[in-house]
Amino acid sequence: MAKLGKWALGILMAAAIVLCFMYAPEATRPNFSVLDAAGKPTLQPWAAFRIFYFHVPAAWIAVLAFAVAMIQSIRVLRGTGQRADDLALASSELGFLFCTVALVSGMIWARLEWGAFWNWDPRQNTVLVLLLIYAGYFTLRSAVPEPHRRARLAGVYSILAFVTVPFLVFIVPRVMQTLHPSPIIQTSERSGSMNPRMLQVFFLFLIGYTGLYAWMLQLKTAAIRLSRTRITT
Repeated sequence: MAKLGKWALGILMAAAIVLCFMYAPEATRPNFSVLDAAGKPTLQPWAAFRIFYFHVPAAWIAVLAFAVAMIQSIRVLRGTGQRADDLALASSELGFLFCTVALVSGMIWARLEWGAFWNWDPRQNTVLVLLLIYAGYFTLRSAVPEPHRRARLAGVYSILAFVTVPFLVFIVPRVMQTLHPSPIIQTSERSGSMNPRMLQVFFLFLIGYTGLYAWMLQLKTAAIRLSRTRITT
C-alpha cells in the first residue's frame, strides 16, 4: 500500500473512532420495566451499543478473510503456484485475528448487558467453534513439512472449513434461541430504524476495517515470503 494510502487509512480510522463518540447519537432501547402513560415501554440509553461499531465490522471482515483464503485455496489446488498458498495462509491468519476481535468485543458486550463475559449463547459458541476449526488449519500446516503436500492438504482443509462459515455465522444463531440482540435501536420515530448518522459511522468503520485488512494482508503475505526465503537459503 502506498504511503499516501496508509495515511488515508490512519486518518479514516481515527475519524471513525472520534465520530463514534462525538457524532453518532446515543442509542436507546425499550425499557419494558418502565411504561409510559399509554402502556408502552419507555426508552433508555444504551451505552454498550458503541461496541457495535467495532464488533460487527470485525465479524464481517473475518468472514471476508476466510472467503479470500478459500478462493486462494482453490487456486492452490488448480496449481497456480506458491503465491496463492501464501495468500491463503495470510488471509486465514487475519481472519482468525478479526474473528478473535469479534469474539472478545462480544464478550465485553455480554459482560455489560448480561452480567458475565461468557453465557454459552449460540453466537458465542459458534464463533468459538469457528476459531477452533481454523486453529486446526494452522495445526495441519505445522504438521506437514513438505511444502507442496502441505499446500494442497491445507487448501482442501481451508475449502471445507469455509463451508461451515455460513452455517456457524448466519444460520445456526438464527434458528436457535439466543440472547444476542436483534436490531431494536430506536433513535427515530420508526421502530427498529437506525439513525442515519449511526449508519454513516458504521459504514465508515466498515470501510476502515476493509482497508486495514487489505494493508495487513499485503504485509503478512510479504512476511510469509520473506520467512520462506530465509528457510530455503
